Amino acid sequence: MKDYCLRATAANGMIRAFVATSRHMVNEASHIHQTSAVATAALGRLLTATAIMGLTLGNDDNLVTVSIKGDGSLGGALATADGLGRVRGYVNNPLAHAPDRTDGKLNVGSAIGAGQLTVIMDLGLKEAYTGTTELITGEIADDLAHYYMTSEQIPSVIALGVLVDTDLSVKQAGGYFLQLMPGYSDELVDKLEAHITAFAPLSQLLDEGKTAEDILDMLLSPFVYEVVSRHEIVFSCNCNRERVEKVLISIGRDEIEEIIAEQGKAELNCHFCNKSYEFSKADLESILK
Repeated sequence: MKDYCLRATAANGMIRAFVATSRHMVNEASHIHQTSAVATAALGRLLTATAIMGLTLGNDDNLVTVSIKGDGSLGGALATADGLGRVRGYVNNPLAHAPDRTDGKLNVGSAIGAGQLTVIMDLGLKEAYTGTTELITGEIADDLAHYYMTSEQIPSVIALGVLVDTDLSVKQAGGYFLQLMPGYSDELVDKLEAHITAFAPLSQLLDEGKTAEDILDMLLSPFVYEVVSRHEIVFSCNCNRERVEKVLISIGRDEIEEIIAEQGKAELNCHFCNKSYEFSKADLESILK
């Protein structure tokens, strides 16, 4: 079964909700980057969240990029997604490790550490919108909720979960966003808070076999709601030889001549999908021309 994200509205449009399942996408990313357990959890959470954020942009061509820079063993992570549910990303140190939390769960917060979260939204305008906030816990969900509140003034409840099996494969992965739209009442906030406080952890629900539909229904059960759309989400990298060649061109004539003289060829790897592109001496000389 493919990964997908449901989008819904509730309480007469005062709540927008997104629920995604992302096990296959996260498993593919983990396989590509050969990540440790805690790195898989961090990357999986970020990819899931960024895929959901891409679907909030309202236009297929718009892009959102979420970058995390921390002082933990992971070093940082980056993911980018479009409005079609295509997402790609990587972590700086795929082999990062951190002691498990006292409850036995993977310690993503410790692996990321203290630092900053930056969101860049390319909406097809002259300049992209950029917002940066300090990391609150490093657990990613809390940090994104803090970003939405401080940078966009959107109260949000965000949950992200990745269960990594003993063989390092991804057992379950998913996430949900609940966001209050302008005009919401204090009564609505109280009702939502009371409901969410008693809500089971997302990882537990996924492990119990709950679908995105099940979780959405549980989240919005106190309200009248409508499912607006269903989008497939996939790990997808758009790198190709032409794009990589442009990167080579951008380093300048002197650098390319130096590569020819010292190495005779060039090999460039894509950060997102680890695909390697080789340029022979003849290729480099052709680029110079």
